[in-house]
Order: sequence, then structure tokens, then C-alpha cells
Amino acid sequence: MSKISAADVKKLRDLTGAGMMDCKKALAEAEGDTDKAIEFLRKRGQKMAGKRADREAKEGVVIAKTSHNRNNGVIVRLSCETDFVAKTDSFVELAQSIAEVALKQLPNTSEELLDLPFDNELSVAKKIEEQIGVIGEKLEVSQYAKLVTPAGKGQVIPYIHMGYRAAVIASLNLEGPQFVDPGKDVAMQIAAMRPIALNKDGVDAATIEKEIEIGKEQARQEGKPEAILEKIAKGKLNKFFKEKTLLNQIFVKDNKKTVSQYLESVDKNLTVTDFKHVELG
Repeated sequence: MSKISAADVKKLRDLTGAGMMDCKKALAEAEGDTDKAIEFLRKRGQKMAGKRADREAKEGVVIAKTSHNRNNGVIVRLSCETDFVAKTDSFVELAQSIAEVALKQLPNTSEELLDLPFDNELSVAKKIEEQIGVIGEKLEVSQYAKLVTPAGKGQVIPYIHMGYRAAVIASLNLEGPQFVDPGKDVAMQIAAMRPIALNKDGVDAATIEKEIEIGKEQARQEGKPEAILEKIAKGKLNKFFKEKTLLNQIFVKDNKKTVSQYLESVDKNLTVTDFKHVELG
């Protein structure tokens, strides 16, 4: 059997991120051949991925990134099984790297993202599979979102909540560094207040119908006459729009203004055109 040096173990660890003992075992199995040792670790990842496929991966990190010119933005949620793994530097770095791949290629779906090359040898999916063998937990890209703003027609502002537990990207209709801080204020608003749409036009018909029925039943329980239930329910629906749609929400930093009014105070033409919000849980 080939002698396994500490330098060989360190080299394999630097290449794969695997633990020292795992690297030593892989090199021993491969009789000192680094390439074969890497393949051994990958096969172990495939095997472990199959065994842990039915596990729940509710922990993880959410990463938001935008391009240098702020025309494009992405959010990637990389999930794992435990909070302990989610807090490790190597796991966060893996999520950051996957987000960089997404930002460069702007795939339409998480499935397309998984098929993209992570490096010269592995796809994103294969890299995740490899790291399952290294980390020993189920890992998956559980959510992916993007915003693309045509050059000269706006910018995308990112926000990552403390501890990588939530992230937001919000697109503004105007470009310029003077709008970055207001954009961050609104992105933080989205993370805190969780709007479901930009305005009432963005709320789907099923949600509106459900809210009207809830409003009617609440009024009915309060003993209101059947003839006016619809009117009461529509009044409650307007309150719902104010609470749940971004531009109509009360701005958290100034409760005398809505988000729309706050943006107009910065520039009369400034508004948010879209947003994405992803969080753990």
C-alpha cells in the first residue's frame, strides 16, 4: 500500500472540503491516487444522497446577489438538515458559490441551475452530491428566484437578513446610486412585513375570493345582516390590500407614509416594479 503523507491528505482536503480522516481513508482506498480518491468521495456522496433522500432539509442559508451594474439579481436557498451545518463557513461558501453561478448564467428554474457547470469538472448538482458525502447531510437547492432589469431601465437591490435566514431582491424603475439606500429600505420592509404582492393587481383571484369569504363569515358571526355582508367583506378586503401589498403598506421607518409615498418623496417617479422574497421555514 502506498504511504499516505500529511501533504497528500491536506491537498485532498483543499480540493474537496472533506475532513482529514475522510481524506486519509479515501487516499488509502485509492492507494494514494488523488484523482481516484476524489472519485471515491463522490461515489460516497451519491450513495449517501440516496440514503438521505427522504430526510427533511429545513435548515440552511438564503443568499441574494446582484450583478456589478445591478441590472440582474438572484436568490438561492441552499437547504440542509441541521442548524449546525448551516452555520459553518464551508456551507455558506458553497451557497455563495452556487449563487454566483446562478448570477452569471441566470437560469430560469432551479432544475436548470443544477445542470449548470459549477467548475471545470462538476455540475452544480454533482457538486452538491459531492458535498453530501463530505458533510453527511441531505443538501438541496430548495428555492431559486431571479430578477432581470433591462439596462438603463432600473436596478435590482439585494438584502440578506442577519444569519442568512431570509433574503430579498427588489427592482426599482430608476437607476443611480442615489436610489440604492431607499431600495434597501424597501427590501428590508419586504423581509419584515412579508407582502404577498406589489399592489392589489398582483393578488390572485383565489386569494381575493378567499378573503371575501372570510370577511363575510366574520361579519356573519358578529350578527350583521345578510344583505350587507358583501359590502362589509369588501371593506375588509381593502384593509387586507393595505396590509399585504407592498406599495400600500405603512412604511416601517415612517408610519405617516405608505411605501409608495416614501418612494415618491425620494423622487416623484420612483417605484418598485417587482420583488422576490425567500426565507427559511
